[in-house]
Amino acid sequence: MATRSRRLGAGVAAALTVALVAGCGGGSEADSADNAGSGEKAAATGGTLRAAFAGGASETLNYLQGPTALDYVRAKLVHAPLCELDPQAEDGVSYRVLESIDVSDDLGEYTLKVRSGVKFSDGSDLTSKDVLYSLQAPTLLQGLPFTQLVSRGFDLKKASAPDASTVVLPTLAPIADGRDLICQSMLAIKDGTKEFTPETPSSGPFRITGFEAGRSTTLARSDSYYGQAPTLDAIELVSIADPTARVNALQQGQVDYISGIAPAQAQTLEGADGVSVTSSELPYASYLQFGMNPQTKPFDDERVREAFKLAVDRDRIVKNVYFGRAFVGNDVPGMGFPTYDTELEQRAHDPRKAQQLLAEAGAEGMEVELTAGPEMPGMLETATLIVEDLKAIGVKATLNELPAGQLFTDYPAYQKLPFKAGYNPPATFEPNYTPGTFPEVDALVATARSAPSKEDRLTASHEAQKLLWKEGSQIGAVFVPSISAAREGVSGVRELQFPDLAQATVSE
Repeated sequence: MATRSRRLGAGVAAALTVALVAGCGGGSEADSADNAGSGEKAAATGGTLRAAFAGGASETLNYLQGPTALDYVRAKLVHAPLCELDPQAEDGVSYRVLESIDVSDDLGEYTLKVRSGVKFSDGSDLTSKDVLYSLQAPTLLQGLPFTQLVSRGFDLKKASAPDASTVVLPTLAPIADGRDLICQSMLAIKDGTKEFTPETPSSGPFRITGFEAGRSTTLARSDSYYGQAPTLDAIELVSIADPTARVNALQQGQVDYISGIAPAQAQTLEGADGVSVTSSELPYASYLQFGMNPQTKPFDDERVREAFKLAVDRDRIVKNVYFGRAFVGNDVPGMGFPTYDTELEQRAHDPRKAQQLLAEAGAEGMEVELTAGPEMPGMLETATLIVEDLKAIGVKATLNELPAGQLFTDYPAYQKLPFKAGYNPPATFEPNYTPGTFPEVDALVATARSAPSKEDRLTASHEAQKLLWKEGSQIGAVFVPSISAAREGVSGVRELQFPDLAQATVSE
């Protein structure tokens, strides 16, 4: 058992020295770590923000299983984060419900300190038991994979809460800086929570007053919130699946803010009076990828996977689908983050070599169905172009187009699909890599997570990315920024992994 520990700081700070996109209207940042616990309250100017997202009938208040971006946007307004990766913070992390994270000298044990004075909406104190349960809940309640990041690095069964303000987390293997797991998408919920309803005690700046899946959620400012109070009295989250209908709703004054608009619509809105358009910059761009299941034939053949990657004309996608508002991908996630390997050769569009590889693999004329849905702007349009590119090299490719909100609804079934669209929100490569398919990459990523020196960790990460580039099973076609629009008078929206409306303001 380690007997000493140190305060984490420089690691994530170095990994996140990147630019942060401003919110719509150049709004202010949310509460800092310091004032979050000070009890200082902002002047309440009131008002209701009406914000529209894609949503869908599959929406749920259980954000651990929520398949849409709106599910997490809503949850983060209701349940306070434990901490957040924040490029603008001094050491790369903004502490929220937690006030500090220390690691033992042997990198085998983490100690989390809970901020005092945090309460749930039912008046009870938020303690270390609640934080520990919040970390364990994604596994206990069978959350989606992206919610289970902490369990990949920490032994949650052996984790403990020795007193009301301390959580002790043993690691499964040494981790140099586990904050990139703990501070990514983890929200504070009450110990024992199994159902999520409008009455479920919450710790965030807003509480739910009404919810109808696929239609709307109404939220009111929570008087029990520990941090900087929102200026808004209320938020209405409106579900509008069709992107054109979202734009119309903004132009007709039915909503104040819309998220997830298509690049073509952004071009139109940029010339409209009283409307501002915001497009995020790297690293805040989602990784749009098309996964080939290496457990199924013929994708178990590396030559077939490479042929599919070479068949795709990425420049055409950026030009025709995103009108230049996207970044050409290179089959590896994490673009814009400091550990992304910018020295990797850019994958070329080479249909002739693709045909040659298919012939060598005996896969000429193979049939394949690409499953996709409108889960992010341009996903379906990109899938359509990829199907065209595959037909051009002789593959009998078809597109299985699903309605909005359906692609990830049955996640185990989704994972088994031979060829499907997917996306990763902006995040660093190493903590989000899923092991189990490529053993050599697994080992390199483990080194990248645990080596004592920063140089050794970076070297291992780049070696892992090179192997994935060569042998991996994803066509990482483009990185897609988040594009939103708001009417004049809306400010304070933070465009991060998902839009954060907690400190938004609205005026008449």
